[in-house]
Amino acid sequence: MSLRLLYLIFSRVCGWLVPLGRSSASKNAELLVLRHEVAMLRRTKPRPRLDWADRAVLAALIRLLPGRLRLHRLVTPGTVPRWHRTDTAWRRFLHSQAATMLAVDFFHVDCAVTLRRLYCLLVMEVGSRYVHIVGVTANPDGRRTTQQIRNLLMDLGDRAADFRFLVRDRAGQFTGSFDAVLASAGIEAMKIPPRSPRANAYAGRFVLTARTEVTDRMLIFGERHLRLVLAEYAAHYKGRRPHRSRELRPPRPDHPVADLSRERIKRRPVLGGLLSEYERAA
Repeated sequence: MSLRLLYLIFSRVCGWLVPLGRSSASKNAELLVLRHEVAMLRRTKPRPRLDWADRAVLAALIRLLPGRLRLHRLVTPGTVPRWHRTDTAWRRFLHSQAATMLAVDFFHVDCAVTLRRLYCLLVMEVGSRYVHIVGVTANPDGRRTTQQIRNLLMDLGDRAADFRFLVRDRAGQFTGSFDAVLASAGIEAMKIPPRSPRANAYAGRFVLTARTEVTDRMLIFGERHLRLVLAEYAAHYKGRRPHRSRELRPPRPDHPVADLSRERIKRRPVLGGLLSEYERAA
């Protein structure tokens, strides 16, 4: 008998013995997963199509299997975590509650001279895409973040009653006191699912836009410089920049829309000519 054949026999026997060392719950979960996969394959024409019930069953059972067995399923290992992180119900919730929702997020900027990393806290009014740059700091701890959200609620005044939810991630800066300040104003903090940055897509989109249009295209010298740059860019973003989701209208236009076919237009540089705004000529 060849060594290769002996190795194959030994491997097969070891494979049969492995389940003996596993718990009965793990073995029962594997049997249920296999039975459900067989049922799915029997209705295949020509490939299995998973409905919401299939996803729910597999997502619940596969978590009970050893890591090695999760690799040999009808779906790829990366698919199941996606089912746990984001689903259509969350997207429907975001769309239906946009007018009463705030979204908060941090993004960082590295200074060219001081080599410090600064963190910017933004809050977006999702329905209108109106953005508040709440603070810039090198130490974004929980106490400072709580005070910044308290300051924002004071600035909103009576308008704070228009909002019911605030979407945030699970960063350590968003502490229990942060949520308590919101709750005192009648706003519920909604934590996105773990490892799902796209669930906070509205704030994330602003971060990408700000980096693409400004912070990745200029050198930031320090905290004061960054505050000035973000203040000027935020005014442009809210008052002049068109948004596709708003039919190319800014969140809160600060000038009437000009008819480009009939009126003379003049260009106004923003941030030293990095961006441009256009308005009617006098």
